[in-house]
Amino acid sequence: MNGAQDLGGMQSFGPVVPEADEPYFHADWERHVLALTIAMGATGTWNLDMSRAARESLPPAQYLSSSYYEIWFAGLCKLLINSGLATPDEIDSGVSQHPAAPVPRVLAHDQVNQALFSGSPVTRTPPHPARFAVGDEVRTRLLNPQTHTRLPRYCRGKRGRVVAVHGAHVFPDSNAVGRGDDPQWLYTVRFDAVELWGRDTTAASVCADCWEPYLDRC
Repeated sequence: MNGAQDLGGMQSFGPVVPEADEPYFHADWERHVLALTIAMGATGTWNLDMSRAARESLPPAQYLSSSYYEIWFAGLCKLLINSGLATPDEIDSGVSQHPAAPVPRVLAHDQVNQALFSGSPVTRTPPHPARFAVGDEVRTRLLNPQTHTRLPRYCRGKRGRVVAVHGAHVFPDSNAVGRGDDPQWLYTVRFDAVELWGRDTTAASVCADCWEPYLDRC
C-alpha cells in the first residue's frame, strides 16, 4: 500500500521543526482520542498492524491535511465501521442507535497503565535460521502491494547493508490483513542517502527496519 505517510525524499514539505517543550496533547479532545484508541484496541477486534493500515490508507489529501490525532481518530472510525461496532450515523451523532455489539474484552481502569506502557510483545520464535547476518549486502525488493507493508516506498529496490539482527517478529504485511503473525526475521538495514535519492541530498545515510521477505542478497 503506497500511502501519503511515505514522505521520505518528497519535496516541498519543508524541514521538520521540533516544537520546544512540546506537550503530550495540544487539546483535550486529543486525550479522548488516545483513550478511545487504547480502549477499543484492547477489545481484540483488530490488531496493531490493522490500526496502522487504517490510518495509512486514508485518502492522501485527508492524511496530509490532518493533525496526528485527527489521523488516529479517522483510522479508529474506519475500524469501528468496518468491524460493525458502530455506524457512520452513530459516529456523527455520538449516540448509539442499536444495541452494542459484544466485544471480547473490556479494559478496566486499573489495566490502562499496563496497556499503555507495556503493549503486547511482537517477538516470536524464529521459523528458520536467519538468511542474513550483520555486514551482509542486501537489496530490497521492488514491491507495490495493495495492502499494508512496512517497507518504505523510498527504500524499495535499493542496496543496503545489514547493521543489526533483531530476531523474529510478527510480520505486519500478513498481520494487517488477518493472515496471522507469520513470524519473520527482522533486520536493520543502512542505506546510503545517495542510493535512495541520488547525489542531490544533504543526508548521509538512513536506517530502516526490514523484515526478511523484503530482502534479497546482492
